[in-house]
Parts: sequence; C-alpha cells; structure tokens
Amino acid sequence: MDKKAILVTGGAGYIGSHVVKLLAKNDERIVILDNLSTGFEQAITAGTLVKGDTGDRELVSRLLEEHNVDTVMHFAAHTVVPESVSNPLKYYGNNTCNSRNLLECCQNAGIRHFIFSSTAAVYGTPANDVCTEDTPLHPINAYGTSKLMTEWMLRDLAAATDLRYIALRYFNVAGCDPEGDIGQSTPNATLLTKVACEAAVGKRPQVSIFGTDYPTKDGTGVRDYIHVLDLAHAHIVALEHLRNKGESDVLNCGYGHGYSVRELLDAVERANGAPLNIVEEARRPGDPPALIAAPDRIRKVLGWTAKYDDLDAIVSSALEWERKLARGEGYK
Repeated sequence: MDKKAILVTGGAGYIGSHVVKLLAKNDERIVILDNLSTGFEQAITAGTLVKGDTGDRELVSRLLEEHNVDTVMHFAAHTVVPESVSNPLKYYGNNTCNSRNLLECCQNAGIRHFIFSSTAAVYGTPANDVCTEDTPLHPINAYGTSKLMTEWMLRDLAAATDLRYIALRYFNVAGCDPEGDIGQSTPNATLLTKVACEAAVGKRPQVSIFGTDYPTKDGTGVRDYIHVLDLAHAHIVALEHLRNKGESDVLNCGYGHGYSVRELLDAVERANGAPLNIVEEARRPGDPPALIAAPDRIRKVLGWTAKYDDLDAIVSSALEWERKLARGEGYK
C-alpha cells in the first residue's frame, strides 16, 4: 500500500504554506486542498494541489480515499476579525459549517489524526492578560466563536470515535520564511506586522493604531507575536505526538510575553531605517486590550521550543518579504 498521506486544507495560505514546507523536509506525502481565494499556487513548495473547498464532501471524501490519507491538517478559514463582526454568517458558513462537513468525511474515512488551526480569539477579553488553556472561553467576535465551535465538534467526535486531535490556539502570527521562498501575501491583510511592512515599502500610505486608550503600558493593544516558523514547527511536533499515540489536546501557541502596537511599529521603523506615517484612530470592535499565551502546556505535552523569539528578527523577515514583493519577485 502507498505511504500514508497528509491532507492540508488551506495549504496555499500564509501559515499552511510554511507547514507544507516543513512537512516536505520530513519527506511526508502531502495533498493540498485550497480554493486559492486568499492563497497562492506559487506558495506551494511541495505536494499535490487540488483546487476546491473543504465544504465539498464529495471531493474531500474522494481525496481521503484516493491518496490514502490518515492525517488532516485544517487551516482553511476566513480570519479577518473586523469582517467577522460585520459579516458573521460568512464566518459561520466557512469556518464552522465547512469544518463540520470535513469532519464528517474524516469520520466516514476513518481518519486517525487531525490537527486544527484554532485561535486565541476564543478567549475574548480575558480577565487576565495571560491566558492558559483553562481560561474561560468568551469569544467576542464571530471569528473566535466559529473556531471554538470547531474545537467543540472535534472534542465530541474524538469522544465518539478513534479520532485523536490537537487544536492549536494561535496568538499573533508574524514574520516570514527566512529563506525567502514564501511569505505573507494575503490581499488587504489586516495583521499589524504585514500592514506596517507594507507601509514601510510604500504599498500603503500609512499604518493605523486602533485605540490608544487601552489599560496597557502605552495605551495601545498588547499581543503575543509568534514567528510563523515556530508556529509551523508546532504542527510538526503535534503530528509526532499523535503518531506516538498521544492524547487529544488543546494547546496555546505563543511565547508567553507581549509587545504593544507602538513597540511593534518601533521595530518596523528600526528595521526599515525610516519612520512610518502613523495615524491614531478609535478602537475597533472585537479587539481585546491584551492577549498573551501561557505556553507551559505545549512545552510539556509536545516538547515544543521556540527558535525565533525575537521581535526584531520577526519584523526583519517580514520586511524582507515585503521588499521582495515590492520588487515584483513574489507571488503573482
């Protein structure tokens, strides 16, 4: 029988493409399902691409069977928090309903391992800035709620079947592949590091600070910024954990400390050697004042350790990618 394969949904996107690259270095057999609505075919450095949607049960069922899949890594989702506030049904349809259809296909195919791209947005506005996995879950936007609903579906399906899973709650993902092969290229991105780097190279006229009156050290929001390669590596060790018959779990992915919006913008200015045009605006709906991971459990359960925990290194990798795009050398 052919070697077992891994189905990566959303594998042409920002985080999925970085995970695919690491999987290929481990000689995994990879099938990528992506509708390319926000992903890029050029971001795929390995594996077989199938263009389609996770909600297409006939297609997903065929892929699981034809490619002898035993593991699914599920990244496909809408991820823009303000949009989820203004258009919640879009997020429940794509993030929750399509995940439900994907899980049904996995159940029917006897899939053994599932790794889910969740989010720190499930915590909402926590009472404490630092969140453990046991922090009460009170999402304040449809993005966080749509992801939490998938976590619940995974929990219940694993209790009823032999499926085992790891749900990774991402904090603020930033940076790009230091080798320069792939990077964050989502059109109209809202992630602060990406936006600031676009402003640095002249793609945007300015970068906005949304809220300067938060109860934080300088009045701006504080986030736990994690390099995309450290996050990608978490998926690799999660796969090893499941293959070694590890138990299902939900784990935070962050460094355990945060930087304010102003500190992040200062780092971009240092890397670029020039000031940014910064505009202060009102708070955005759905943004908590501070959100920082307690990473103790992922370190204990998966043995995960960070290699790129350096704000200047994160920003420099993102800026180098943005400069590459500005030269017309990135994805088309």
